[in-house]
Amino acid sequence: MTTKGIKNLSRKTETREQVTRKRGWVPPSNLDAPEPPEGYHHRWVRSEYRGQQDEKNVIGRLRSGYELVRADEYPDRMDLPAIADGKYKGVIGTGGLILMRCPIEVKEDRDEYFRGLTNDKTTAIEKDLHKDEHPAMPIHQERQSRVTFGGKKS
Repeated sequence: MTTKGIKNLSRKTETREQVTRKRGWVPPSNLDAPEPPEGYHHRWVRSEYRGQQDEKNVIGRLRSGYELVRADEYPDRMDLPAIADGKYKGVIGTGGLILMRCPIEVKEDRDEYFRGLTNDKTTAIEKDLHKDEHPAMPIHQERQSRVTFGGKKS
């Protein structure tokens, strides 16, 4: 092959061996959840606190569009922890938490609602802070962050 032919080769045709690092052992997580069905979002919800049932939390989630996820919905997953007895028998759960799901739209609406609350509170705090500002000592809030990986600041 001539040098002219080598120069015309695209970088896309060049390949390099993929170097993969050995992952190593990691302890299993008690909160591994199965993949939710298309269009749904899974979330661990507290059902018990210090040995007492937390009905208010679970009912609040049910009323806002969540539903319980049962272990029998995933017959191929024998590793899922299911509650053996009581009110939530058969529901995927461990350590006072149960798995619930909701449509993605409900999750996005909920996230937007709480983002709005946070923005409203932040705005109120800023207005209150500037209300008490003295002209001789202005309050300056710098809202900029930067991530650097060494080298000089530019």
